[in-house]
Amino acid sequence: MVKIRNIELGEFPLLLAPMEDVSDPPFRAVCKDNGADLMYTEFISSEGLIRDAAKSRQKLDIFEYERPIGIQLFGSDIETMRQCAEITTGANPDLIDINYGCPVKNVACRGAGAALLQDIPKMVKMTEAVVKATNLPVTVKTRLGWDDTTKNIEEVAERLQDIGIEALTVHGRTRVQMYKGEADWTLIGRVKENSRIRIPIFGNGDIDSPEKALEYKNRYGVDGIMIGRASIGYPWVFNEIKHYLKTGENLAGPTMAERVAVCKKHLDFSIRWKGDKTGIFEMRRHYANYFRGIDHFKSYRMRLVEVGTYPEVCDILAEIAENFAESAVVGA
Repeated sequence: MVKIRNIELGEFPLLLAPMEDVSDPPFRAVCKDNGADLMYTEFISSEGLIRDAAKSRQKLDIFEYERPIGIQLFGSDIETMRQCAEITTGANPDLIDINYGCPVKNVACRGAGAALLQDIPKMVKMTEAVVKATNLPVTVKTRLGWDDTTKNIEEVAERLQDIGIEALTVHGRTRVQMYKGEADWTLIGRVKENSRIRIPIFGNGDIDSPEKALEYKNRYGVDGIMIGRASIGYPWVFNEIKHYLKTGENLAGPTMAERVAVCKKHLDFSIRWKGDKTGIFEMRRHYANYFRGIDHFKSYRMRLVEVGTYPEVCDILAEIAENFAESAVVGA
């Protein structure tokens, strides 16, 4: 049984990665329904939270059915991160996660996210400040290093464990790689094999099929896997991996009716949480992913992103369910 303090996650948990503009409550709801064991909010700017910015505050919204749920923070100032840990504790998540892995320019170039991989002493001090500011478990998500010459994840893992983090997720790329090339799990495996490491180690990067999940589980010995991009528009990936790990057999992919039903549930929650206008607008980024692999779908996708009312979207989804009922569907 993998545990983070008293949070039981099962024998080999599958985690939903925190993804900006993706892993909001509506998306998390469909992932939870389909087997995600531990989920995280979109990452929250510590500076935005201190300024009481509406967007940052809204990201603190969590719901009982999501548990266990972690709130992820990022920032460049130690005192600001400490204060944010106190604020976040008040939102009552199950844990707080610190983002030391985000590679995008407007995060890393402001000294946050993966930028801390260039200043390990500051990373350690920031983490310690967060750990001391909350009674919740603190976990970390990071990368192998800043670039190929500074792959320092083995040192990072030991030092962060020593000041109190209770789990570590490692993305198998450097910051310079961004999301390009193939994720290298070799160092993730070495962190897990380190006899000094007592906390759960989760691997992240390129897991897009049940077969690869089993291969990496066996090869690198990690305690669980975090899944990001493969879940976008395809929340079924969690249960498909679980079934394969248990039986060695692949589940049948979702039918068109199931795709439409889950897409509509996502839409309904989006509207309830954000209001009609924003909820409908922000769902537009998801339609192409929900119906990925469907031949002759482009005209329907264009219509879905052009209409502006709930009944119009529902009519198009019903039309899709009817017209593509017998179509072969490509999996994740």
